Amino acid sequence: MSDAIKHECGIAQVRLLKPLEYYKEKYGTAFYGINKMYLLMEKQHNRGQDGAGFASIKLNTSPGDRYISRVRSNAAQPIQDIFEQINDRINFEIKENPEYAENVALQKKNIPYVGEVYLGHVRYGTFGKNSIENVHPFLRQNNWMHRNLIVAGNFNMTNVNQLFNNLIDLGQHPKERADTVTVMEKIGHFLDSEVQKLYKKLKKQGYSKVEASPIIAEKLNVTKILRKSSKNWDGGYAMAGLLGHGDSFVLRDPSGIRPAYYYKDDEVVVVASERPVIQTAFNVDYDEVKELDPGHAIITKKDGTVSIQQILEPLERKACSFERIYFSRGSDAEIYKERKMLGRLLMPEVLKSIKHDTINTVFSFIPNTAETSFYGMVEAAQDELNKQKNESILAEKESLTDARLQEILAHRLRTEKIAIKDAKLRTFITEDSSRDDLVAHVYDVTYGVVKPEDSLVIIDDSIVRGTTLKKSIIKMLDRLNPKQIVIVSSAPQIRYPDCYGIDMARLEDLVAFRAALELLKENNKYQIVEEVYAKCKEQVDLEDYEVKNFVKEIYEPFTDEEISDKIAELISEPKVKAKVKVIYQSVDNLHKACPKNLGDWYFTGDYPTFGGNRVVNRAFINFFEGNKDRAY
Repeated sequence: MSDAIKHECGIAQVRLLKPLEYYKEKYGTAFYGINKMYLLMEKQHNRGQDGAGFASIKLNTSPGDRYISRVRSNAAQPIQDIFEQINDRINFEIKENPEYAENVALQKKNIPYVGEVYLGHVRYGTFGKNSIENVHPFLRQNNWMHRNLIVAGNFNMTNVNQLFNNLIDLGQHPKERADTVTVMEKIGHFLDSEVQKLYKKLKKQGYSKVEASPIIAEKLNVTKILRKSSKNWDGGYAMAGLLGHGDSFVLRDPSGIRPAYYYKDDEVVVVASERPVIQTAFNVDYDEVKELDPGHAIITKKDGTVSIQQILEPLERKACSFERIYFSRGSDAEIYKERKMLGRLLMPEVLKSIKHDTINTVFSFIPNTAETSFYGMVEAAQDELNKQKNESILAEKESLTDARLQEILAHRLRTEKIAIKDAKLRTFITEDSSRDDLVAHVYDVTYGVVKPEDSLVIIDDSIVRGTTLKKSIIKMLDRLNPKQIVIVSSAPQIRYPDCYGIDMARLEDLVAFRAALELLKENNKYQIVEEVYAKCKEQVDLEDYEVKNFVKEIYEPFTDEEISDKIAELISEPKVKAKVKVIYQSVDNLHKACPKNLGDWYFTGDYPTFGGNRVVNRAFINFFEGNKDRAY
């Protein structure tokens, strides 16, 4: 993606089903779980580089022994940082106490992080400061073991204000109006309530407080707690949690917006945001890793019993298509095929733009997530070239000589690595007046492979804001002196803000929105903007389910191609000599390529939850009023 956006988070959860001695005997170390957590988190670093956190729980500890450990970091390399801290602490304890080295019981009793239940999180900050207080997992502490709650998630709630007020109605005093706080406190409230009910029952039966405690842990109904807690959640989420005594869960939203996968055998239960990381970390086949169904939770009790429970009624599946286009690792077998198909499906429009002249066209991509789509596009281009060769041979078959046949067959598709990203280039070392020049050079190009009569076709996974294209990429590509630059997006036009975990909250940041506004001005239709604003204002006090997305009316007067052509103008500066063409994926083709992930609200404005319409409504009001606040 040429425009960096803050997005997504990743979760990893591991529950060891055997005593630690088992892993020491079989794998040579009682730190087996910690090692696997490092792999799961490191292989999801694509989902979060602003912060990382790790928590562990030891099962069956004695009173007075520490059983919860947590470490968080917002350092430059947060995953490495937290595991260096863990490793340093383990090595220090063993060095200071050599008797721990081969004694698993002593390791578990005395060394932090050595336990049976683990939760990890990698974070991309979405809005506001990237402080350590915002890094997951979050911990809610209590002296009653089973009232301790650790939560981490890949999520964003659209109705934070409602959830905040829900807590006040319960008699609580939340410390801040953040979805992380409201979610944790909601779960914590019903956890406390369930524990209290169980204790009252056991007290009536004559159990003392000491006797009741392990029975409460055994009988605690996690399903019931999650159903009550999540009743009013509106958003996309994969919510993971640990309870102090050892129960664990991961709950997925009812629309399946955010991903979650799991694997279980007789040694471990594993949950992560992506399938291939589990496959790699545990060396298991594709079919052995299951997708957690929308609205369901995977719950592992302290005794190792695992169950999949429906928590919320599943809605129409609207799993995020951006997962497939950009966020998730392309090593997933399904995602790899889908990304190739995204590139292949663009080829008819690309061929039209170059007038089927594959001989005088160079094909390339913007590193790095567009590379797989590029392969698909090239395969389709090769099919076209083969077709052209066949047509030439058939047309000339009566007069065809060996030399001419060799000439036809010698035509090859021209694919080159054109754009090179200098990721380490620092643009903050100079004053503002000089910064634009540095930004313009974040990308470099390969010289000497493009001729003046060539079209240059470059595929990107998506075009969000268009800033990097305008300030850097197109300027650099123009130095190669091509006849035409065709920028191809494997994603459709991003027209609407996201509110389920990706930081695309402001309409005016989206180049498609800015293009539509320009077209409205040019066509003397800008009054539509005021009309949409009035309609949005009328909806401010409506319930979420009553709100409609009137922002769609901004785009309605124009075809997709008209908006794409205007975007091409907006991202091209007057000094650019080459003709610039922009081609976007169609929504229909997106669905063909990614048939299981039909969440397309970025492109269509069809939000999977009621809260989405309220967010786009507020985003438009903010734009019109010049308000830079977040829309949710």
